[in-house]
Amino acid sequence: MRTLAAMRGHRRTVRRGTALIALTILALATGCSAKDDGGGGETTSGGRDGAPKVTIAPADAAGEAPPDQGVTVTADGGTLSQVSVQVKGVEVPGKLAADRKSWRTTWTLRPGTRYEVTAKADGKKTSTTATSRFTTSEATALTTITNVIPQRGETVGTGMPILVQFNKEVPARARTAVERALEVTSDKPTEGGWRWLSAGESFNGLPSVVFRPRKPWEPHQKVTVTAHYAGLRIGDAVFGDKDVTHTFRVGDSHVIKVSATTHRLTVRKNGRLVRSWGVSLGAGGDVQGDGVDHLLTTSGVHLTMNRSRLERMRPPGKKKGDPGWYDEKVPWAYRISNSGEYIHQNMDDPSCLGNRNCSHGCVRSPGEDAQWFFNWAYPGDLVTITGTKRRLDWTNGWGYWQLSFDQWVQGGKLKQPITTGPRT
Repeated sequence: MRTLAAMRGHRRTVRRGTALIALTILALATGCSAKDDGGGGETTSGGRDGAPKVTIAPADAAGEAPPDQGVTVTADGGTLSQVSVQVKGVEVPGKLAADRKSWRTTWTLRPGTRYEVTAKADGKKTSTTATSRFTTSEATALTTITNVIPQRGETVGTGMPILVQFNKEVPARARTAVERALEVTSDKPTEGGWRWLSAGESFNGLPSVVFRPRKPWEPHQKVTVTAHYAGLRIGDAVFGDKDVTHTFRVGDSHVIKVSATTHRLTVRKNGRLVRSWGVSLGAGGDVQGDGVDHLLTTSGVHLTMNRSRLERMRPPGKKKGDPGWYDEKVPWAYRISNSGEYIHQNMDDPSCLGNRNCSHGCVRSPGEDAQWFFNWAYPGDLVTITGTKRRLDWTNGWGYWQLSFDQWVQGGKLKQPITTGPRT
């Protein structure tokens, strides 16, 4: 005769056995399996008794999923009718294939982030629903986006480039992925292209990738640039830290032309002449060891850059006491290159204006006109200077329009133009 304690123990044994059988039956019914090969793996559901098979990568419970792989969902024996990838309740964009058998995230994933995936596939008779919850790797690269030009909300001229700047050089093997992850949208479709600049080529010493349109932007529109940098593989096992988005506005069309032979500057707004005045450009006569005449104004297509209410100016390559030394504070100065060229108020012999070239290389203007221009111009306005023997180098400031567009795109990794998508 069994004791009460023995009978209780027998009942506990039976319950455990029943639970084990139930779990086995459940696993057979759902057809779930998981595979994790150390790179995020995949989770598969369905695939039995005529039910479609749904596979999600990364796998459920993955803890170090590589963010550059994104999320992929596939269906076998049916078609996908629903895919949802969320971060804290916010949908992550993706694209469903035309045959509805696969889906993939549009961009890479954010490092150190938990994602939740739900997918449903419909077969001829039954459907399968699959889920995956995983976390991406936290390992972020030391290479980060440190600056984007134009600034958010800024109004710029029709010649304005877009500069995405980094704190250090982007490894060559990562540049193709970075370039593909740069998205430009605009109110009016615009053809343009990207080019990589080293720290030595950049106007401010920051390694950059620069977008330049083939033709000037159409005026009166908004443009958005998004660097989908988060999750891009930058090194062996490190990834871009975060995305960056800037929206700016292209204002009126401003076209400025300066002639060293007629000594005139003309300004057109949206094709109409609005102002003209006499100027004085660089006199020349100071050739230094680099063979450059630093007192000549550069000819070519410049862009207005930054402005200063009162700019201190001194000659490059000289020190106090040297022949040709000067140290002046000049008002209403709008920079047009990195070699010290500005459109600014004349501070010397006024008889030079409109008659002869007397400056140290800048475009000297009457005070009233210089002040008007200072307050009127946008950064990125096109300033074309003609008639001098010194040519503007394309790496001098924002001299990017000095290259033909075909030359420009050859400096990118994709080496081909793109057309901006519509803003949403």
